[in-house]
Amino acid sequence: MSRPSVFITGAAAGIGRATAELFAQRGWFVGLYDIDEAGVRDLAAKLGPDHSCAARLDVADYAAFERALAQFWQSANQRLDLLFNNAGIGSAGDFETLSMEHNRAIIAVNFQGVVNGCHAAFQYLRRTPGARVISMSSASAIYGAPGLATYAATKFAVKGLTEALDIEWRRYGITVRDILPLFVDTAMVTKFEAQLKAKEVLGMHLVPADIANAVWRAAHWKLWPRVHWYPGVQGWLMALAQKLNPGWLNRLTTRLVSGY
Repeated sequence: MSRPSVFITGAAAGIGRATAELFAQRGWFVGLYDIDEAGVRDLAAKLGPDHSCAARLDVADYAAFERALAQFWQSANQRLDLLFNNAGIGSAGDFETLSMEHNRAIIAVNFQGVVNGCHAAFQYLRRTPGARVISMSSASAIYGAPGLATYAATKFAVKGLTEALDIEWRRYGITVRDILPLFVDTAMVTKFEAQLKAKEVLGMHLVPADIANAVWRAAHWKLWPRVHWYPGVQGWLMALAQKLNPGWLNRLTTRLVSGY
């Protein structure tokens, strides 16, 4: 039998790169896709042509996503065991201070990109027994995060899409999951961390390898349906508190942590 395969968006750096390296080390064929073509080409050269393929991909471009998946399907010996929707962008700041151009870009990449990936990949996922989709959401989807309003909204949308598709696609044998971490030590977070009081309060205890391991576990979990994955004890406790606490307390806690 051919090796299992994973298609990864945002694979040039950070979480995507760490996930690609982990899956390749464990015998998977990995597809490396990112708007940073040089970055994925560099990683593909390190992993080797027998273990990976790479190309430029703007996830907001549906036609480009279709072409990338068709190419990957052939390179991976007609298998798509896992689609990992990882590509994402973000900015911190009060909502009204961010330009509409930037808000539209966040929505296009973080949510429309996930919709594009799921829709374009469906024909290949349903032809691969036991196929899965895993998408990057965020702990900002536990309760809307001040200072990250549009970013948080896209992550709520990813969470909702995940829940809906996991039920819809059961009949095809496709499971759909998401990962909801707190702050991860990546270039994106480092770029705007000074603007976030929440990061000062909560700290940054996760690195890309932690998320890669969570993706691996979510891809192989078979004990019971576990749709949402919260890497780290801190994130898991926050999610539990949001479920158990009354709404007013969740709102107050969010205000205090974020400095609003």
